[in-house]
Amino acid sequence: MLDTVTLDQLRVFIAAADEGNFSAAARKLRRVQSAVSQAIGNLEAQLGVALWDRSTKIPTLTAEGRSMLIAARRVVGEADALRKLAAGMVTGLEASVSLCVDALFPVCALVDLCRGLAEAFPSVDLRVDTQPTALVAARVLSGAATLGVVGAMGIPPGLERHVLSPIRMIPVVSVAHPLARHEGRIPAARFGEHVQVVLSAPEEGDPSVLSPRTFCVADLATKLAFVRAGLGWAVLPEHVVQADLRAKRLARIRPEPWGENDHVLSLSAIYRPDVHCGPVHRWVLAELQKLCPRDAGLPHRPPEAKKRRSNHRSK
Repeated sequence: MLDTVTLDQLRVFIAAADEGNFSAAARKLRRVQSAVSQAIGNLEAQLGVALWDRSTKIPTLTAEGRSMLIAARRVVGEADALRKLAAGMVTGLEASVSLCVDALFPVCALVDLCRGLAEAFPSVDLRVDTQPTALVAARVLSGAATLGVVGAMGIPPGLERHVLSPIRMIPVVSVAHPLARHEGRIPAARFGEHVQVVLSAPEEGDPSVLSPRTFCVADLATKLAFVRAGLGWAVLPEHVVQADLRAKRLARIRPEPWGENDHVLSLSAIYRPDVHCGPVHRWVLAELQKLCPRDAGLPHRPPEAKKRRSNHRSK
């Protein structure tokens, strides 16, 4: 009997439930009320279940009808998604995009990217995964992600690369931390006295790790929370700590072993050469190239400021 149930019957049933009565559903669907009543009656007969209690002046959903309504919405929703997917395939749209981004990628840019894709391509399934630098390229190479965003040090041979934006990494501590009271450059030996908060287990000889004592955490939010609490010092993206630096909750420190630009990373979009970059993937790449510099790029000196400096030097 279920084979004879139609999507039209389910849509009429949903409309009647949403509108509260058959006549309102008929107006919404632009049909006569008798057609709505007949469609629902046929649906009840085919299901073998009374969906509406007609013993009252205005029919109401039965308990079975309320349960069937949930299932009907699910079936109609899946059918609509199937139709949109097929329509997208006809026009050349990809069915899905899987994006794996480095934990350093700015969250605001990721949110805007996901929102924009949902609006521009509602039929495309977007899957998002945030991973430490070392794991992003591995997921792209394995096919678990069709696109990745990662720092230059995390790109193995064999992947296509589109440079997005530089990110400056800044060593910071809580203003209450002992290292915050040190003026000028801090000798490397001083860092051995304090915990360094890191994102992944440090490898031997890693120049970014100055302390033998580390707290290894899984994400930037935890790393920032530890530093704010004075539990250690850490290197964090400038876009993550800007507000805390302005509010004087955190202080920037200057390790003696590092130069000013030693910790400028370049984020890049990566994908396998054999991945078909259709219109949706091309849209995502274009949005990444726009949003990443907006939220993570290094601040640029205004041209007039540069000019003033050069004029000053020439005098």
